[in-house]
Amino acid sequence: MRYYPIFADLAGQTVVVSGAGDTAACKLRLLLKSPARILVYGADPIDEIVQWHSEGQIDLVPRRLLKDDQVECMLFYAANEDEAENLRVLDFAKSFGVLVNMVDVPEKSQFITPAIVDRGPVTVAIGTEGTAPVLARRIKAAVEKMLPAALGQIALISGQFRHHVARLSDGKARRAFWETIFPQHDPFRHAHRDPAGFPEVLNSALNGAGDRQEEGCVMFVGAGPGDPELLVYRARREIDRADVVLHDRLVPKPILELARREARIINVGKSARGGDWQQDAINRLMVDCAGTGLRVVRLKSGDPVLFGRLDEETDALEANGIRYRVIPGITSASAAAATAGRSLTRRHRNSSLRLATGHDLNGFTELDWKEMAKPNAVTAVYMGRNSTKFIRGRMLMHGADAAMPVTVVANASRPDEAITVTTIGALPDALQGCVADLPVILLLGLSAGETRSEEIPILAVEQV
Repeated sequence: MRYYPIFADLAGQTVVVSGAGDTAACKLRLLLKSPARILVYGADPIDEIVQWHSEGQIDLVPRRLLKDDQVECMLFYAANEDEAENLRVLDFAKSFGVLVNMVDVPEKSQFITPAIVDRGPVTVAIGTEGTAPVLARRIKAAVEKMLPAALGQIALISGQFRHHVARLSDGKARRAFWETIFPQHDPFRHAHRDPAGFPEVLNSALNGAGDRQEEGCVMFVGAGPGDPELLVYRARREIDRADVVLHDRLVPKPILELARREARIINVGKSARGGDWQQDAINRLMVDCAGTGLRVVRLKSGDPVLFGRLDEETDALEANGIRYRVIPGITSASAAAATAGRSLTRRHRNSSLRLATGHDLNGFTELDWKEMAKPNAVTAVYMGRNSTKFIRGRMLMHGADAAMPVTVVANASRPDEAITVTTIGALPDALQGCVADLPVILLLGLSAGETRSEEIPILAVEQV
Protein backbone atom coordinates (compact mmCIF):
# COMPACT_ATOMS: atom_id res chain seq x y z
CA MET A 1 0.00 0.00 0.00
CA ARG A 2 1.99 2.96 -1.28
CA TYR A 3 -0.68 5.57 -0.56
CA TYR A 4 -1.83 5.52 3.05
CA PRO A 5 -5.52 6.49 3.21
CA ILE A 6 -6.47 9.25 5.65
CA PHE A 7 -9.36 11.69 5.97
CA ALA A 8 -8.08 15.27 6.41
CA ASP A 9 -10.09 17.82 8.39
CA LEU A 10 -10.30 20.85 6.08
CA ALA A 11 -12.37 23.02 8.43
CA GLY A 12 -10.56 26.34 8.73
CA GLN A 13 -7.89 25.25 6.24
CA THR A 14 -6.92 26.63 2.83
CA VAL A 15 -6.64 24.59 -0.37
CA VAL A 16 -4.87 26.18 -3.33
CA VAL A 17 -5.66 25.22 -6.92
CA SER A 18 -3.36 26.41 -9.68
CA GLY A 19 -5.39 26.46 -12.86
CA ALA A 20 -8.79 27.83 -13.87
CA GLY A 21 -9.82 25.63 -16.78
CA ASP A 22 -11.84 22.43 -17.13
CA THR A 23 -9.25 20.30 -15.30
CA ALA A 24 -9.35 22.61 -12.29
CA ALA A 25 -13.15 22.71 -12.36
CA CYS A 26 -13.32 18.91 -12.02
CA LYS A 27 -11.31 19.09 -8.79
CA LEU A 28 -13.19 22.12 -7.51
CA ARG A 29 -16.57 20.39 -7.77
CA LEU A 30 -15.39 17.92 -5.14
CA LEU A 31 -13.51 20.46 -3.01
CA LEU A 32 -16.62 22.64 -2.83
CA LYS A 33 -18.24 19.92 -0.71
CA SER A 34 -15.64 20.55 1.99
CA PRO A 35 -15.54 23.44 4.51
CA ALA A 36 -12.10 24.57 3.27
CA ARG A 37 -11.28 28.04 2.01
CA ILE A 38 -10.47 27.49 -1.68
CA LEU A 39 -8.01 29.81 -3.38
CA VAL A 40 -7.75 29.53 -7.18
CA TYR A 41 -5.00 31.04 -9.35
CA GLY A 42 -5.43 31.06 -13.11
CA ALA A 43 -5.51 33.34 -16.13
CA ASP A 44 -8.58 33.21 -18.39
CA PRO A 45 -10.85 31.36 -15.91
CA ILE A 46 -13.80 29.51 -17.40
CA ASP A 47 -17.31 30.78 -16.74
CA GLU A 48 -18.11 28.10 -14.14
CA ILE A 49 -15.14 29.12 -11.97
CA VAL A 50 -16.01 32.81 -12.33
CA GLN A 51 -19.57 32.00 -11.22
CA TRP A 52 -18.32 30.19 -8.10
CA HIS A 53 -16.21 33.23 -7.28
CA SER A 54 -19.12 35.60 -7.72
CA GLU A 55 -21.20 33.42 -5.38
CA GLY A 56 -18.49 33.59 -2.75
CA GLN A 57 -17.72 29.87 -2.88
CA ILE A 58 -14.07 30.36 -3.87
CA ASP A 59 -11.47 33.10 -3.95
CA LEU A 60 -10.15 33.72 -7.46
CA VAL A 61 -6.91 35.42 -8.47
CA PRO A 62 -7.18 35.76 -12.29
CA ARG A 63 -3.52 35.25 -13.08
CA ARG A 64 -0.99 32.46 -12.82
CA LEU A 65 0.56 31.64 -9.46
CA LEU A 66 3.90 33.32 -8.70
CA LYS A 67 6.59 32.16 -6.35
CA ASP A 68 6.41 35.45 -4.50
CA ASP A 69 2.78 34.72 -3.55
CA GLN A 70 4.00 32.47 -0.71
CA VAL A 71 0.51 31.12 -0.04
CA GLU A 72 -0.19 29.17 3.17
CA CYS A 73 -2.35 26.10 2.66
CA MET A 74 -2.84 22.45 3.65
CA LEU A 75 -3.21 21.00 0.12
CA PHE A 76 -2.02 22.22 -3.26
CA TYR A 77 -3.35 21.11 -6.66
CA ALA A 78 -1.51 21.76 -9.92
CA ALA A 79 -4.47 21.64 -12.32
CA ASN A 80 -3.35 23.74 -15.28
CA GLU A 81 -4.05 22.64 -18.82
CA ASP A 82 -0.32 22.92 -19.55
CA GLU A 83 2.17 20.32 -18.21
CA ALA A 84 5.09 22.78 -18.19
CA GLU A 85 3.07 25.20 -16.07
CA ASN A 86 2.14 22.40 -13.67
CA LEU A 87 5.78 21.45 -13.25
CA ARG A 88 6.70 25.09 -12.70
CA VAL A 89 4.20 25.65 -9.88
CA LEU A 90 4.93 22.28 -8.29
CA ASP A 91 8.59 23.15 -8.12
CA PHE A 92 8.07 26.04 -5.74
CA ALA A 93 4.81 24.83 -4.13
CA LYS A 94 6.80 22.04 -2.46
CA SER A 95 8.88 24.73 -0.78
CA PHE A 96 5.71 25.91 0.96
CA GLY A 97 5.87 22.74 3.04
CA VAL A 98 2.47 21.45 1.94
CA LEU A 99 1.23 18.28 0.23
CA VAL A 100 1.06 18.70 -3.55
CA ASN A 101 -0.89 16.96 -6.28
CA MET A 102 -0.40 17.17 -10.03
CA VAL A 103 -3.76 16.19 -11.47
CA ASP A 104 -3.69 12.81 -13.25
CA VAL A 105 0.09 12.46 -12.78
CA PRO A 106 0.48 10.34 -9.61
CA GLU A 107 4.25 9.93 -10.00
CA LYS A 108 4.61 13.70 -9.55
CA SER A 109 2.18 13.86 -6.63
CA GLN A 110 2.61 13.51 -2.89
CA PHE A 111 -1.07 12.62 -2.48
CA ILE A 112 -3.89 11.58 -4.79
CA THR A 113 -7.62 12.19 -4.61
CA PRO A 114 -9.65 8.97 -4.55
CA ALA A 115 -13.00 8.30 -6.15
CA ILE A 116 -15.58 9.17 -3.51
CA VAL A 117 -19.07 7.98 -2.66
CA ASP A 118 -20.70 10.68 -0.55
CA ARG A 119 -23.49 9.77 1.84
CA GLY A 120 -22.41 12.45 4.30
CA PRO A 121 -21.25 11.91 6.94
CA VAL A 122 -20.62 8.44 5.51
CA THR A 123 -17.82 8.78 2.97
CA VAL A 124 -16.32 5.90 1.00
CA ALA A 125 -12.98 6.59 -0.67
CA ILE A 126 -11.78 4.28 -3.46
CA GLY A 127 -8.23 4.34 -4.72
CA THR A 128 -6.11 2.30 -7.11
CA GLU A 129 -2.88 4.25 -6.38
CA GLY A 130 -3.31 6.00 -9.70
CA THR A 131 -3.01 2.79 -11.72
CA ALA A 132 -6.60 2.33 -12.91
CA PRO A 133 -8.89 5.37 -12.55
CA VAL A 134 -11.58 3.82 -14.76
CA LEU A 135 -11.69 0.78 -12.49
CA ALA A 136 -12.04 3.10 -9.48
CA ARG A 137 -15.05 4.72 -11.14
CA ARG A 138 -16.62 1.32 -11.80
CA ILE A 139 -16.16 0.37 -8.15
CA LYS A 140 -17.64 3.71 -7.12
CA ALA A 141 -20.72 3.06 -9.24
CA ALA A 142 -21.18 -0.36 -7.64
CA VAL A 143 -20.84 1.07 -4.12
CA GLU A 144 -23.29 3.88 -4.87
CA LYS A 145 -25.90 1.30 -5.86
CA MET A 146 -25.29 -0.58 -2.62
CA LEU A 147 -25.57 2.36 -0.20
CA PRO A 148 -29.09 3.77 0.36
CA ALA A 149 -29.61 7.51 -0.04
CA ALA A 150 -30.78 7.85 3.58
CA LEU A 151 -27.63 6.23 4.99
CA GLY A 152 -26.09 9.57 5.89
CA GLN A 153 -29.14 10.59 7.90
CA ILE A 154 -29.03 7.29 9.80
CA ALA A 155 -25.34 7.88 10.56
CA LEU A 156 -26.04 11.40 11.86
CA ILE A 157 -28.79 10.15 14.19
CA SER A 158 -26.44 7.41 15.43
CA GLY A 159 -23.76 9.97 16.17
CA GLN A 160 -26.19 12.04 18.22
CA PHE A 161 -27.15 8.92 20.20
CA ARG A 162 -23.62 7.81 21.09
CA HIS A 163 -23.55 9.59 24.45
CA HIS A 164 -26.58 7.54 25.52
CA VAL A 165 -24.83 4.28 24.57
CA ALA A 166 -21.79 5.40 26.60
CA ARG A 167 -23.67 4.49 29.78
CA LEU A 168 -23.16 0.80 28.98
CA SER A 169 -20.44 -0.75 31.09
CA ASP A 170 -17.59 -1.25 28.63
CA GLY A 171 -16.46 -1.18 25.03
CA LYS A 172 -17.56 -4.74 24.41
CA ALA A 173 -21.13 -4.02 25.53
CA ARG A 174 -21.24 -0.89 23.41
CA ARG A 175 -19.97 -2.75 20.36
CA ALA A 176 -22.58 -5.47 20.92
CA PHE A 177 -25.29 -2.80 20.99
CA TRP A 178 -24.25 -1.31 17.66
CA GLU A 179 -23.94 -4.79 16.15
CA THR A 180 -27.63 -5.35 16.90
CA ILE A 181 -28.46 -2.02 15.25
CA PHE A 182 -26.30 -2.65 12.20
CA PRO A 183 -26.16 -6.45 11.88
CA GLN A 184 -23.65 -7.90 9.46
CA HIS A 185 -26.29 -9.64 7.37
CA ASP A 186 -28.27 -6.40 6.81
CA PRO A 187 -26.40 -3.31 8.06
CA PHE A 188 -28.44 -0.90 5.91
CA ARG A 189 -31.92 -2.08 6.82
CA HIS A 190 -32.83 1.09 8.76
CA ALA A 191 -31.65 3.28 5.88
CA HIS A 192 -34.20 1.56 3.63
CA ARG A 193 -37.00 2.51 6.03
CA ASP A 194 -38.27 5.82 7.36
CA PRO A 195 -35.30 7.46 9.16
CA ALA A 196 -37.75 9.45 11.29
CA GLY A 197 -38.50 6.30 13.30
CA PHE A 198 -34.84 5.44 13.85
CA PRO A 199 -34.43 7.26 17.22
CA GLU A 200 -37.24 5.12 18.65
CA VAL A 201 -35.43 1.99 17.42
CA LEU A 202 -32.26 3.11 19.19
CA ASN A 203 -34.04 3.88 22.47
CA SER A 204 -35.83 0.55 22.45
CA ALA A 205 -32.61 -1.37 21.79
CA LEU A 206 -30.73 0.52 24.51
CA ASN A 207 -33.45 -0.15 27.10
CA GLY A 208 -33.27 -3.84 26.26
CA ALA A 209 -29.49 -3.95 26.35
CA GLY A 210 -28.98 -2.91 29.94
CA ASP A 211 -25.64 -4.00 31.34
CA ARG A 212 -25.97 -7.74 30.73
CA GLN A 213 -22.63 -9.46 30.32
CA GLU A 214 -22.07 -11.68 27.32
CA GLU A 215 -20.84 -15.16 28.16
CA GLY A 216 -17.50 -16.08 26.62
CA CYS A 217 -17.41 -18.78 23.97
CA VAL A 218 -15.17 -20.42 21.37
CA MET A 219 -16.10 -20.73 17.72
CA PHE A 220 -14.16 -23.35 15.78
CA VAL A 221 -14.08 -21.88 12.30
CA GLY A 222 -12.91 -23.61 9.14
CA ALA A 223 -10.69 -21.27 7.15
CA GLY A 224 -10.97 -23.51 4.10
CA PRO A 225 -8.02 -24.18 1.80
CA GLY A 226 -6.84 -20.57 1.74
CA ASP A 227 -8.93 -18.55 -0.72
CA PRO A 228 -10.99 -15.99 1.28
CA GLU A 229 -13.77 -16.25 -1.33
CA LEU A 230 -14.27 -19.90 -0.35
CA LEU A 231 -15.12 -19.06 3.26
CA VAL A 232 -18.67 -19.86 4.25
CA TYR A 233 -20.75 -16.83 5.19
CA ARG A 234 -20.97 -17.83 8.86
CA ALA A 235 -17.17 -18.07 9.02
CA ARG A 236 -16.76 -14.49 7.79
CA ARG A 237 -19.28 -13.28 10.34
CA GLU A 238 -17.61 -15.05 13.25
CA ILE A 239 -14.14 -13.79 12.30
CA ASP A 240 -15.51 -10.26 12.18
CA ARG A 241 -17.12 -10.60 15.63
CA ALA A 242 -14.13 -12.18 17.38
CA ASP A 243 -12.32 -10.57 20.30
CA VAL A 244 -9.48 -13.08 19.94
CA VAL A 245 -8.42 -15.12 16.89
CA LEU A 246 -6.21 -18.16 17.48
CA HIS A 247 -5.08 -19.39 14.08
CA ASP A 248 -3.14 -22.24 12.54
CA ARG A 249 0.14 -21.75 10.71
CA LEU A 250 -1.42 -22.33 7.28
CA VAL A 251 -4.18 -19.71 7.55
CA PRO A 252 -3.16 -16.98 5.07
CA LYS A 253 -2.97 -13.26 5.77
CA PRO A 254 -5.98 -12.26 3.57
CA ILE A 255 -8.25 -14.31 5.84
CA LEU A 256 -6.71 -12.95 9.03
CA GLU A 257 -7.29 -9.41 7.75
CA LEU A 258 -11.04 -10.04 7.93
CA ALA A 259 -10.79 -9.70 11.72
CA ARG A 260 -11.43 -6.39 13.45
CA ARG A 261 -8.33 -4.29 14.07
CA GLU A 262 -9.11 -4.33 17.78
CA ALA A 263 -9.04 -8.13 17.91
CA ARG A 264 -6.01 -10.00 19.25
CA ILE A 265 -4.52 -12.20 16.52
CA ILE A 266 -2.37 -15.05 17.87
CA ASN A 267 -0.53 -17.61 15.77
CA VAL A 268 -0.75 -20.92 17.61
CA GLY A 269 0.45 -22.99 14.66
CA LYS A 270 2.18 -26.32 14.82
CA SER A 271 4.36 -28.04 12.22
CA ALA A 272 5.72 -31.53 11.66
CA ARG A 273 9.17 -30.31 12.77
CA GLY A 274 7.86 -29.31 16.20
CA GLY A 275 9.16 -26.43 18.26
CA ASP A 276 5.83 -24.62 18.08
CA TRP A 277 2.78 -24.32 20.30
CA GLN A 278 1.95 -27.37 22.41
CA GLN A 279 -1.64 -28.56 22.43
CA ASP A 280 -2.04 -28.12 26.18
CA ALA A 281 -0.95 -24.48 25.88
CA ILE A 282 -3.52 -23.85 23.15
CA ASN A 283 -6.23 -25.45 25.28
CA ARG A 284 -5.32 -23.27 28.28
CA LEU A 285 -5.31 -20.11 26.15
CA MET A 286 -8.79 -20.84 24.78
CA VAL A 287 -10.16 -21.54 28.25
CA ASP A 288 -8.54 -18.43 29.75
CA CYS A 289 -9.80 -16.09 27.02
CA ALA A 290 -13.34 -17.44 26.89
CA GLY A 291 -13.43 -17.63 30.69
CA THR A 292 -13.07 -13.85 30.89
CA GLY A 293 -16.08 -13.32 28.63
CA LEU A 294 -14.24 -12.98 25.32
CA ARG A 295 -15.51 -14.33 22.03
CA VAL A 296 -12.76 -16.57 20.69
CA VAL A 297 -12.42 -17.82 17.13
CA ARG A 298 -10.24 -20.90 16.84
CA LEU A 299 -9.39 -20.58 13.14
CA LYS A 300 -8.31 -23.86 11.57
CA SER A 301 -7.09 -24.46 8.05
CA GLY A 302 -9.54 -26.47 5.95
CA ASP A 303 -12.36 -28.07 7.93
CA PRO A 304 -12.03 -28.29 11.74
CA VAL A 305 -13.50 -31.80 11.83
CA LEU A 306 -10.74 -33.27 9.63
CA PHE A 307 -7.25 -33.82 11.07
CA GLY A 308 -7.56 -30.70 13.19
CA ARG A 309 -7.38 -32.13 16.75
CA LEU A 310 -10.87 -30.80 17.30
CA ASP A 311 -11.84 -33.38 19.94
CA GLU A 312 -8.81 -32.55 22.10
CA GLU A 313 -9.80 -28.90 22.17
CA THR A 314 -13.52 -29.41 22.67
CA ASP A 315 -12.78 -31.84 25.53
CA ALA A 316 -10.82 -29.09 27.27
CA LEU A 317 -13.67 -26.61 26.80
CA GLU A 318 -16.30 -29.04 28.06
CA ALA A 319 -14.19 -29.79 31.12
CA ASN A 320 -14.23 -26.08 31.96
CA GLY A 321 -17.86 -25.38 31.06
CA ILE A 322 -17.03 -23.20 28.04
CA ARG A 323 -19.61 -22.94 25.27
CA TYR A 324 -18.43 -23.70 21.73
CA ARG A 325 -19.68 -24.26 18.21
CA VAL A 326 -18.11 -25.66 15.05
CA ILE A 327 -18.37 -23.81 11.73
CA PRO A 328 -17.30 -26.15 8.92
CA GLY A 329 -15.03 -25.16 6.07
CA ILE A 330 -14.14 -26.51 2.65
CA THR A 331 -11.59 -29.25 3.17
CA SER A 332 -8.35 -29.25 1.19
CA ALA A 333 -9.17 -32.53 -0.54
CA SER A 334 -12.25 -30.98 -2.14
CA ALA A 335 -10.27 -27.91 -3.19
CA ALA A 336 -7.48 -30.06 -4.63
CA ALA A 337 -9.94 -32.15 -6.65
CA ALA A 338 -11.56 -28.97 -7.94
CA THR A 339 -8.15 -27.66 -8.98
CA ALA A 340 -7.44 -30.96 -10.74
CA GLY A 341 -10.80 -30.81 -12.49
CA ARG A 342 -11.82 -34.24 -11.26
CA SER A 343 -14.50 -35.71 -9.02
CA LEU A 344 -13.38 -37.58 -5.92
CA THR A 345 -16.07 -40.18 -6.64
CA ARG A 346 -17.33 -41.48 -9.95
CA ARG A 347 -19.97 -43.98 -10.98
CA HIS A 348 -18.49 -47.32 -12.10
CA ARG A 349 -15.07 -46.23 -10.79
CA ASN A 350 -15.17 -45.76 -7.01
CA SER A 351 -18.19 -45.63 -4.75
CA SER A 352 -16.13 -44.75 -1.70
CA LEU A 353 -13.36 -42.31 -0.82
CA ARG A 354 -10.66 -42.44 1.83
CA LEU A 355 -9.37 -39.39 3.62
CA ALA A 356 -6.04 -40.21 5.24
CA THR A 357 -3.10 -38.48 6.87
CA GLY A 358 0.51 -39.12 5.91
CA HIS A 359 1.72 -39.05 9.50
CA ASP A 360 0.38 -38.95 13.04
CA LEU A 361 1.86 -38.28 16.48
CA ASN A 362 3.87 -41.49 16.30
CA GLY A 363 5.31 -40.94 12.82
CA PHE A 364 4.15 -42.39 9.49
CA THR A 365 0.60 -43.62 9.80
CA GLU A 366 -0.55 -47.18 9.05
CA LEU A 367 -3.58 -47.36 6.75
CA ASP A 368 -5.65 -49.97 4.95
CA TRP A 369 -3.04 -50.23 2.19
CA LYS A 370 -4.62 -53.30 0.63
CA GLU A 371 -7.88 -51.50 -0.09
CA MET A 372 -6.06 -48.33 -1.16
CA ALA A 373 -3.95 -50.31 -3.63
CA LYS A 374 -6.93 -51.77 -5.48
CA PRO A 375 -7.59 -50.57 -9.06
CA ASN A 376 -9.92 -47.52 -9.19
CA ALA A 377 -9.56 -46.81 -5.45
CA VAL A 378 -9.19 -43.11 -4.63
CA THR A 379 -7.50 -41.77 -1.49
CA ALA A 380 -6.80 -38.19 -0.49
CA VAL A 381 -3.72 -38.00 1.70
CA TYR A 382 -3.24 -34.93 3.89
CA MET A 383 0.18 -33.94 5.24
CA GLY A 384 1.87 -36.46 2.97
CA ARG A 385 4.66 -34.43 1.40
CA ASN A 386 7.36 -35.87 3.66
CA SER A 387 6.06 -39.43 3.53
CA THR A 388 5.95 -40.09 -0.23
CA LYS A 389 8.64 -42.79 -0.12
CA PHE A 390 6.80 -44.54 2.71
CA ILE A 391 3.47 -44.30 0.86
CA ARG A 392 4.97 -45.61 -2.40
CA GLY A 393 6.58 -48.54 -0.60
CA ARG A 394 3.40 -49.55 1.22
CA MET A 395 1.25 -49.21 -1.88
CA LEU A 396 3.54 -51.31 -4.07
CA MET A 397 3.97 -53.86 -1.29
CA HIS A 398 0.20 -54.35 -1.16
CA GLY A 399 -0.27 -54.80 -4.89
CA ALA A 400 -0.72 -51.33 -6.35
CA ASP A 401 0.18 -50.95 -10.02
CA ALA A 402 3.27 -48.74 -10.31
CA ALA A 403 1.39 -46.86 -13.03
CA MET A 404 -1.49 -45.91 -10.68
CA PRO A 405 -2.09 -42.17 -11.30
CA VAL A 406 -1.33 -39.65 -8.59
CA THR A 407 -2.15 -35.96 -8.65
CA VAL A 408 -0.39 -33.73 -6.14
CA VAL A 409 -1.88 -30.29 -5.57
CA ALA A 410 0.15 -27.67 -3.71
CA ASN A 411 -1.53 -24.63 -2.14
CA ALA A 412 -4.94 -25.64 -3.46
CA SER A 413 -7.23 -22.66 -4.25
CA ARG A 414 -4.51 -20.06 -3.58
CA PRO A 415 -3.00 -17.75 -6.22
CA ASP A 416 0.19 -19.87 -6.37
CA GLU A 417 -1.53 -23.27 -6.52
CA ALA A 418 0.19 -25.83 -8.71
CA ILE A 419 -0.24 -29.44 -9.81
CA THR A 420 2.21 -32.29 -10.14
CA VAL A 421 0.89 -35.21 -12.20
CA THR A 422 2.77 -38.47 -11.66
CA THR A 423 2.37 -42.16 -10.71
CA ILE A 424 2.81 -44.17 -7.55
CA GLY A 425 6.07 -45.61 -8.89
CA ALA A 426 7.55 -42.19 -9.64
CA LEU A 427 5.94 -40.27 -6.77
CA PRO A 428 8.94 -39.31 -4.59
CA ASP A 429 11.23 -38.42 -7.50
CA ALA A 430 8.53 -36.38 -9.26
CA LEU A 431 8.22 -34.06 -6.27
CA GLN A 432 11.93 -33.36 -5.86
CA GLY A 433 12.36 -29.59 -6.26
CA CYS A 434 8.80 -29.14 -7.47
CA VAL A 435 6.74 -28.53 -4.37
CA ALA A 436 9.26 -27.04 -1.91
CA ASP A 437 7.78 -26.40 1.55
CA LEU A 438 4.16 -25.93 0.49
CA PRO A 439 1.11 -27.69 1.94
CA VAL A 440 0.07 -30.45 -0.44
CA ILE A 441 -2.69 -32.98 -0.95
CA LEU A 442 -1.90 -36.33 -2.61
CA LEU A 443 -4.79 -37.69 -4.67
CA LEU A 444 -3.94 -41.37 -5.11
CA GLY A 445 -5.74 -43.04 -8.00
CA LEU A 446 -6.81 -39.76 -9.56
CA SER A 447 -5.37 -38.13 -12.68
CA ALA A 448 -5.83 -34.42 -13.32
CA GLY A 449 -8.09 -33.28 -16.13
CA GLU A 450 -6.53 -32.21 -19.40
CA THR A 451 -8.61 -29.08 -19.97
CA ARG A 452 -8.16 -27.25 -16.67
CA SER A 453 -7.53 -23.51 -16.56
CA GLU A 454 -4.21 -22.59 -18.13
CA GLU A 455 -3.61 -20.34 -15.11
CA ILE A 456 -2.76 -23.40 -12.99
CA PRO A 457 0.78 -24.60 -13.78
CA ILE A 458 1.69 -28.27 -14.05
CA LEU A 459 5.04 -28.51 -12.29
CA ALA A 460 5.98 -32.06 -13.24
CA VAL A 461 4.48 -34.85 -15.32
CA GLU A 462 5.23 -38.53 -15.44
CA GLN A 463 3.30 -40.40 -18.11
CA VAL A 464 0.81 -42.88 -16.73
